[in-house]
Amino acid sequence: MNDELLVQPPVSLPTDRPAGCPFDPPAGLGALREERPLVPMRYPDGHVGWLATGWSAVRAILADSRFSARYELMHYPLPGGPEGALPPAPTGDMTGMDAPEHTRYRRLLAGKFTVRRMDALTARLEEITAGRLDAMERRGGPLDLVEAFAQPVPALMICELLGVPYADREVFQRHTAALMDQNSSAEEMHAAWTGLQEYIQALVSAKRAAPTDDLLSDLTAGDLTDEELTGLGGFLLGAGLDTTANMLAHGTFALLSNPDQLAALRAGPGLAGGAVEELMRYLTVAHTTVRSALEDVEVDGLLIRAGDTVTLSLQAANRDPERFPGPDTLDLSRRAVGQLGFGHGIHQCLGQQLARVEMRVAFPALFARFPSLRLAVPPEEVPLRHHANIYGVHRLPVTW
Repeated sequence: MNDELLVQPPVSLPTDRPAGCPFDPPAGLGALREERPLVPMRYPDGHVGWLATGWSAVRAILADSRFSARYELMHYPLPGGPEGALPPAPTGDMTGMDAPEHTRYRRLLAGKFTVRRMDALTARLEEITAGRLDAMERRGGPLDLVEAFAQPVPALMICELLGVPYADREVFQRHTAALMDQNSSAEEMHAAWTGLQEYIQALVSAKRAAPTDDLLSDLTAGDLTDEELTGLGGFLLGAGLDTTANMLAHGTFALLSNPDQLAALRAGPGLAGGAVEELMRYLTVAHTTVRSALEDVEVDGLLIRAGDTVTLSLQAANRDPERFPGPDTLDLSRRAVGQLGFGHGIHQCLGQQLARVEMRVAFPALFARFPSLRLAVPPEEVPLRHHANIYGVHRLPVTW
């Protein structure tokens, strides 16, 4: 069957989203999934690997240790990306590691992000959320919800977890805001990243000298080097900030665009847990990931050979009608069990429980405080992050 497929021209990865549909994946992904959920794909550097769009195929590959997450083994799937071989993952970046390195870091961190521990942070999260809503109310609309709410809430929670002193939080947030701002120049991004790394390095030294009750202090008690602790701090920041910020902003946009679903959430705040899973499925802001085969592996009746790179379209998998009937409809009453917005397998998002708590608190609180919240511009004027690794909105102008 491989031979029959490979005589056809390999596909390119569809990246253009349908006009006027800010929440839908690129239209070509659905057509490919209907034809066959795993097809040969030509990468921008000429490599012929694979594209997986079906829920079953994507989930199977994510769960299979015969597929590597190491960057240096991959071919980059998106046009305009880095040329040539990718460098190995920097110290602390668990996303680009395999066992046993990945296992070592994961084991150290897993106990810090349990459901019980994240639920214990709910009261503090409610205080942070209320503080941001108070600031919005004092300022008045219209304003950018990304700047005023979606970015600061997870940023302040990361400060809380890492043990960033209150007096330093303005500096910390300024660096993180510059990193997340798509309008930042390459020089500004580099300066912000360098400044943040230097800050985390200094924070690690301070925690070693005088530990406090926070995650970074806990980690200094182990055998991690200062370089590893600094790298992990940067990794946790990047992994937990951009994704949640975009879910809060883009999720608000989706709810405002689906007033019947927003009304259901307002009528039953207890729906918030299920609403988070459905919004994760429907939006899939972390839309694409990549693996490379370490040996020959058969998936969906097809042979993926050692060295082949496989692009996994999480957004297409989360819209697979074989798993989620009526997948293009946002339905907060849906039991979106198995949604892949947090990934799957050993690399499933480490901070997923924190992200869930943040969204369960933030969405109901936002709409309870501002029941007349609405877009301050026509929907088509909301600027979208079309070519970003994490999809969402650049800005979300709102008023009430």
